[in-house]
Amino acid sequence: MHAVTESTHHIELRIGGMTCASCAARIEKKLNKLNGVSAAVNYATEKASVDYVGDVSPDQLVATVEQAGYTAELPKPSAPAADSHNGGSVEHDAAGLLRQRLLVCLTLTVPVIAIAMVPMLQFTNWQWLSLTLAAPVVVWGGLPFHRAAWANLRHRTATMDTLISMGTLAALGWSVYALFWGTAGMAGMKHAFALTINRTDGAGNIYLEAAAGVTTFVLVGRYFEARAKRRAGAALRALLELGAKDVAVRRNGAEQRIPIGELAVGDEFVVRPGEKIATDGVVIEGASAVDTSLLTGESVPIEVGTGDQVVGATVNVGGRIVVRAHRVGSQTQLAQMAQLVEEAQTGKAPAQRLADKVAGIFVPIVIGLSVATFGFWISTSESMSTAFAAAVAVLIIACPCALGLATPTALMVGTGRGAQLGILIKGPEALESARHIDTIVFDKTGTITTGTMTLLEVIVAEGEQPGEVLRLAGALEDSSEHPIAKAIAREASAKIGNLPAVTDFTNLQGLGVRGVVDGHAVVVGRPRLLAYWSQQLPHTLREAIRRAEADGRTAVAVGWDGKLHGVLVVADAVKPTSAEAVAQLRALGLAPIMLTGDNPAAAHAVGSQVGIDEVIAEVLPRDKVETIKRLHNQGKVVAMVGDGVNDAAALAQADLGLAMGTGTDVAIEASDLTLVRDDLRVVADAIRLSRNTLTTIKSNLFWAFVYNVAAVPLAAAGLLNPMLAGAAMACSSVFVVTNSLRLRRFKPHS
Repeated sequence: MHAVTESTHHIELRIGGMTCASCAARIEKKLNKLNGVSAAVNYATEKASVDYVGDVSPDQLVATVEQAGYTAELPKPSAPAADSHNGGSVEHDAAGLLRQRLLVCLTLTVPVIAIAMVPMLQFTNWQWLSLTLAAPVVVWGGLPFHRAAWANLRHRTATMDTLISMGTLAALGWSVYALFWGTAGMAGMKHAFALTINRTDGAGNIYLEAAAGVTTFVLVGRYFEARAKRRAGAALRALLELGAKDVAVRRNGAEQRIPIGELAVGDEFVVRPGEKIATDGVVIEGASAVDTSLLTGESVPIEVGTGDQVVGATVNVGGRIVVRAHRVGSQTQLAQMAQLVEEAQTGKAPAQRLADKVAGIFVPIVIGLSVATFGFWISTSESMSTAFAAAVAVLIIACPCALGLATPTALMVGTGRGAQLGILIKGPEALESARHIDTIVFDKTGTITTGTMTLLEVIVAEGEQPGEVLRLAGALEDSSEHPIAKAIAREASAKIGNLPAVTDFTNLQGLGVRGVVDGHAVVVGRPRLLAYWSQQLPHTLREAIRRAEADGRTAVAVGWDGKLHGVLVVADAVKPTSAEAVAQLRALGLAPIMLTGDNPAAAHAVGSQVGIDEVIAEVLPRDKVETIKRLHNQGKVVAMVGDGVNDAAALAQADLGLAMGTGTDVAIEASDLTLVRDDLRVVADAIRLSRNTLTTIKSNLFWAFVYNVAAVPLAAAGLLNPMLAGAAMACSSVFVVTNSLRLRRFKPHS
């Protein structure tokens, strides 16, 4: 008997109601408990990528997510572009609403803290104004935390949200009790500045500044997190924007321009020089050079003619061609690249927030101590109010004011210093990844190299002058639009100045150009073009051509009046700082690897120049992603540095994606860090700064809890003076801010 292999189905669910990375982990755990289900949930993109076999249905997956306390939606059969756009607006609205909530809370909280901390501001009945200002902050401002805490309670877990909700509500609740039923509401009540410890039943103590302050500080952190998260889907939107918006189709013997969405398989469409190719197809008329850097990342255009395949969104830089559409919509290579990026983003293991990890341990301990305190005071025959006051005081002092500042202050200072140095850090997940990186993968073109063709060498036959060879070649190439021609003309103009005029210019498609310059019949192009014109190649120039091609460079022959006079060597030049950058990264303990769509000879030549031993050539975007996955399977933690559209999926797949700021918007959106300056040494600075920032966050979290741990015994003993608690909170907060400000002294090696 043969076993029946069940087919695997794949579905993307849009998840709602997540407030932190631990929510994503909880949903993932619930889904993976189902037989035949393998799920990955990404908090940033708010999507669950689910593979399932057997009797599991999409509706069952949705029901499982809803049972966990969240919402799930099946994918809608809408156009990808529209879907991405809508997703972006939803994210934008969420960040905007959070900003409004933060501004309102900030406005209300500042006077509450100021009055509580400065006794001179405590006018008659100041406590009632504090209650009026603080209550909306705790109840309305902290609503996202209270909802998340309720969801956590139902699932018997605890996160930062639980700790914030528990502490702020306890502080507000006790303050309301003390004001209405205790002595705190009496006219003339003051929080005198005294650090003495006296046993009290707490009926005269209020903690409104702690409740409002914690809520607002944590909202600051959540707002900056939401701003970074809003960009998560931007890479897909940027990719979809790359495609042509309309196309000139040939129908019934005439051209007509139609929206790209109306293009069908088998349609014939015209692409003129400078236009984007509308979709994947095959050339049926004409010949041209096509800039395929979108797909391969390489700056040298590919010559195409009748029968050759072309890819949508690549650019026609030569002559007019007619293409028959073979794939449209979601079947095109551009759409598949967008899918690669989305899969890579969804598949990324969500970085658990450090505060959530700590809170998961701390909250049960605090609750246990609070219950134990209550039990102790009851058992010692103290009054119910004293026991209750001590128990609530434990919850209040455990509410971590400094913890709300620990992450956002370090992030703000670290990201601010990064911006000064040309490093844009998107969020805490990037920092956590940077700490553990052991392997760094580079794209070649535009990252290690300049990404533009450059004239590197002028080699002349015996008795010839390099300046004259460059002058005549530059004059002729100045009339061509080919990138290699532009490189030669640019260098000739820079070295010689005004170039002579050209007559009878002819573009020999795929071979080169010819024309008349200063009375000479000049030919510039591939060496075989000159052989075709019966121009003999001297041995020295033949050897120069062979050497250049062996190094992966392009050799351009220059001849006139029936004789070869010189060879121009053109290539994508290595950036002058690339070798130093690779050395710095090795010093940080990273193993460098180079990935490129270029040929092996050119790739290894560049690798040897900058000190990279492991070079992988002739790779397409999917191959780059597979290489990152293979490194992950080997236990490596991988950073990827790239600049092109073809790098976007690999940047998203890597543990840490770094995009050169001079690169495409798609690469920048798909990355975790963006390097504004076109200098590879900034990569080493970015990793060092990220590691330093994460170290600062961890030390902040440690000290934020130290004062809580130290003050809990005082609270349990019923000795918690409000000013003592306030001073402890203030000291820990000042320490956290000061510790974070040390990042401003970070010095770059570059």
